[in-house]
Amino acid sequence: MTNEARAAALVVDARGMRCPWPALRLARAMREAADVLLLADDPQAAREVAALAGEQGWTLTNDAEGGWRVRRD
Repeated sequence: MTNEARAAALVVDARGMRCPWPALRLARAMREAADVLLLADDPQAAREVAALAGEQGWTLTNDAEGGWRVRRD
């Protein structure tokens, strides 16, 4: 991801937090932003984030740096 694209997204750093905290932080951020970069290192976060994105109708893509880019459609 380029620095410009990263700057356009709201960055939520949830590294070190255990589920459900990364998903909760993402949900909170998506209230205010349409484009969020979530950084999380809990192995369960991938499943939780994917479920939340699917439930809300958000687009979810893997970021090269181990996070997820989440966008409202």
